[in-house]
Amino acid sequence: MAPATVPTLDDLEVRRKRVLLRVDFNVPLDGESVADDTRIRAALPTIRTLQEREAKLVIATHLGRPKGKVDPSYSVIPAAARLAELLDTEVVFAHSTVGDEVTQLANELPPGGVMVLENLRFDPGETAGDPAFAKALAANGEVFVNDAFGAMHRSHASITGVPEHLPCAAGPLVQRELEALGALLDPQQRLQRAPFAAILGGAKVSDKIGVIEALSRHLDHLFVGGAMAYTFLAAQDEPVGASRVEADKVELAGTLLEKCRARGVHVHLPQDHVVATEFSEHAEPSTVATLADGQMGLDIGPDTLRAWTEVLSSCRTVFWNGPMGVFEWDSFSGGTRGVAESLATASAKTIVGGGDSAAALARFGLSDAMDHVSTGGGASLEYLEQGDLVGLQALRRS
Repeated sequence: MAPATVPTLDDLEVRRKRVLLRVDFNVPLDGESVADDTRIRAALPTIRTLQEREAKLVIATHLGRPKGKVDPSYSVIPAAARLAELLDTEVVFAHSTVGDEVTQLANELPPGGVMVLENLRFDPGETAGDPAFAKALAANGEVFVNDAFGAMHRSHASITGVPEHLPCAAGPLVQRELEALGALLDPQQRLQRAPFAAILGGAKVSDKIGVIEALSRHLDHLFVGGAMAYTFLAAQDEPVGASRVEADKVELAGTLLEKCRARGVHVHLPQDHVVATEFSEHAEPSTVATLADGQMGLDIGPDTLRAWTEVLSSCRTVFWNGPMGVFEWDSFSGGTRGVAESLATASAKTIVGGGDSAAALARFGLSDAMDHVSTGGGASLEYLEQGDLVGLQALRRS
């Protein structure tokens, strides 16, 4: 699968025009300040490029899930303030997303000026994909640039509706995502990728079914950690103690294992575990090879990490999505940290599928050691599974 072709910035005339720029500033907040500005920084190259081209920037984003109501705790004001600091320039803030006052503010922007709209999700029309809201939002711009890869899999008004009203393009951040993720499944790059490994973790097998099915056609190695590993172990009649298991997915996990092995994929499951008898940050950890009744696996064990690291050291390409354990708790973070550290020093090309994996890398200070860290967890998985996203389709249709 080659990267999906979409119009780019070079296909748009933006000089002295109002550019409605959809970004993903869905950042964690600490009171009235931004706790992690990674996603804001990721958008800076696009913003600066548009400023250099004398565009008048009207920036739109969502933040959290305010459920279509104005909720000050989800205001975009802290993100706008942080953007102003990073750009070292004035940023106009509009306390709404649509309407005559907002359009007037946009019209008054000087070339290179920047304005940020309030949270798109304060209006119920955003998540409902309401055509009237999309049309009103589009009135703020003369052209549209979508650089919000993390929201590209959502059929929301700002993603799929706005392109029906304006000339549009994907931003550079989206282009980088498509190139990095598309290369993982491009048949023309198969030899350059091999040996190719995927490390998948997290809580639910159900969240990863599609991507396992898609990747298994291309992989040499599949490593499964996190809580989802226990559903796979249960499918092999291994003891799982009190670990989290999706009982309705055990049979499916067994089928996925059979498909992987039939396709020549080496599947690696945990061979030892860091366990506790309660799900608590302060629970007493212990390491076991076999789980007993009442023990729940909360991280992969050291023997597993050593075995996996040895195999990963021989791989040329590695895709990682999902933690190996409860990495937020120190006692159960060793597996996730170990995987991150092994990838940071590996010669392999390393692609990280956003979400909790990106959060773990940030916590361990290893984000910059990866070749590509996706800004969209769900979007990256859906793109690998389907080879396309509704937001990309909307850009092509315009």
